[in-house]
Amino acid sequence: MNKTASNVVKGLAAGAAVGAAAYMITSAKSKKSSRALKKGAGKAIKAVGTIVDNVATMMK
Repeated sequence: MNKTASNVVKGLAAGAAVGAAAYMITSAKSKKSSRALKKGAGKAIKAVGTIVDNVATMMK
């Protein structure tokens, strides 16, 4: 069960990263907005990574 949950969390994190990248590519309109989007996406990816690390630590 623990490995399954860990794999699900990893899949969700990967999906969020791919979704953020796709959103950046399709909706970047100007340099200013794309910079803000990149900054926001970077923060989101970092938060997801932290969550994955915490879940992995709890499952050990």
